[in-house]
Amino acid sequence: MKLLARRRDPARMDWQVVHQVSAWCLGYPDEQLFDRLDLMRAALDEQSPSTATAALRRFLEHAATADRTGLAQHYTDVFDLSRKRTLYLSYWSAGDTRRRGAVLGRFKQLYRDSGFLVNLQGELPDHLPIVLEFTALADADRGTAILSDNRAALELIRFALLDLDSPYADILTAVCATLPGQAPPDRASAMAMAAPQRPVETVGLEPYDPRLLPLITDDPLTDPLRNNSAKAFR
Repeated sequence: MKLLARRRDPARMDWQVVHQVSAWCLGYPDEQLFDRLDLMRAALDEQSPSTATAALRRFLEHAATADRTGLAQHYTDVFDLSRKRTLYLSYWSAGDTRRRGAVLGRFKQLYRDSGFLVNLQGELPDHLPIVLEFTALADADRGTAILSDNRAALELIRFALLDLDSPYADILTAVCATLPGQAPPDRASAMAMAAPQRPVETVGLEPYDPRLLPLITDDPLTDPLRNNSAKAFR
């Protein structure tokens, strides 16, 4: 008896696990991340070799040996204190303008239309870990489409992390490797992919929709890592 609730082709299964592992690794590195390290390694070991899985293994190896306080501080410095590396995808296309509310609305509508209940966990709906988790657990096709629509942003974040020699560059490398098409060879090419930015305008945003239950569960029928790692826990 198969554990998966929905049938997926082998390639899609690889990306399902990659997207879920990436979502967890791009969250703040608290104890839950470290508790999941063995689970994530076991799930990746069951995937076909790829650029994405190799990149994620490098990050997991770093996280396993890094000073936890130092990794948490690095995360804050990298993602919370600089817009150049923000994980809020709408910022890259709309900045802090009134237009950003409409962009956020499209993310919310995507989640509503999927029929899945998505826990935003206090974040805006365009936060990359949430988008990745939605892609892994709810709707791979539409999730991949919205990631592809934001390919320029993902590549620019990747290059910014590479410039810092940050271990988080491996996670963005993994995510970009799951998307169709060739990766840009340099930052200038990535910038050329991006739509022209409008002037930055700081405004208040309408409240994001707080209704919704978590995508992550401990149910083996809905958790892709537990589905893929069943043998590791027998």
